[in-house]
Amino acid sequence: MKRTVSTDDAPAAVGAYSQATTTGDLLFTAGQLPLTTDGELLDDEPVSTQARQCLENVRAILAAEGLDMSDVLKMTVFLDDVDDFAEMNDTYASFFDDEPPARSAVEVGAVPKGAAVEIEAIASAE
Repeated sequence: MKRTVSTDDAPAAVGAYSQATTTGDLLFTAGQLPLTTDGELLDDEPVSTQARQCLENVRAILAAEGLDMSDVLKMTVFLDDVDDFAEMNDTYASFFDDEPPARSAVEVGAVPKGAAVEIEAIASAE
């Protein structure tokens, strides 16, 4: 049975979606933008700062369900410019130890709200 997840430790959803949903042992986050919990969009910051905020938001959502980054099975990174991949990847790598999750990183036409990056995750409680 599907259940929605919400935490005040990550930015509130800015549309008709949930921060995450869970069913069984799986948790699916919505794409996380570089928004702070008080709603400040870090769109003028470097990609590394934006990626860090996105990943901190994912981490907060996972924590609301008793999970952490080691429980992530798959992440998808959306970049508005694939030339920012290396900068994003340096920050991304700092969130994982020896066994990072599977990941896709793609350039998209635009990231919502003019951000440079958006990141989503699938995690397992098992």
